[in-house]
Amino acid sequence: MRTEFHDTLESLVTDLAEMCDRASAMMRSATTALLDADLAQAEHLRVALAELSALGTGVHDRAYHLLALQAPVARDLRTVVSALHIGADADRMGALASHVARTAVRRFPERAVPDEVADLFTEMGSTAVQLAADARDAVADRDAALAERICAGDERMDELHRQLFVRVVGPRWRHGPMGAADVVLLGRFHERFADHAVEIARRVYFQATGAQLGAQPVGL
Repeated sequence: MRTEFHDTLESLVTDLAEMCDRASAMMRSATTALLDADLAQAEHLRVALAELSALGTGVHDRAYHLLALQAPVARDLRTVVSALHIGADADRMGALASHVARTAVRRFPERAVPDEVADLFTEMGSTAVQLAADARDAVADRDAALAERICAGDERMDELHRQLFVRVVGPRWRHGPMGAADVVLLGRFHERFADHAVEIARRVYFQATGAQLGAQPVGL
């Protein structure tokens, strides 16, 4: 019975790492769709999001099954409880990447981001992709040190978000209020994506150490 329990626990960790990996790949595709007006990449994300959500449902169901029937304690309990939160965060990351891609579809055949901010979205996209990939590794290895580094890495995304606002409200902005609204919302999607990756890292840290990094729950 305990062997089956630990096998199921390991499968949860494997699937959670896979969810983070898929979220990273989705943001990579969304960034390509956004910057290159690549409709094929954007359309691909609809299927990818459904697959990610299905994986998350499986994680959710198995975690509750373990809580109900195995009564885990100590680190095992932390792993199961963390799995519920990590799965939800990774699923939300996929949804945010999908929102980015939908903006690209809505503006097609034009590119959704003007030249004035393309460099920022290039870096925001690559930063988001890397944070999700690091979250994958932290989950897979239960790596508390990497989890701490992910939390620190979120500062770059925050700085890029601030730079985006400066450009949108600056005198060189020539794309009107609707263009500004699209850009600000896209920036928000990237910021939230990064915040969920950081929340996953905080869950990994808690799982590994039993201590909190002082996070507040991430909003939608």
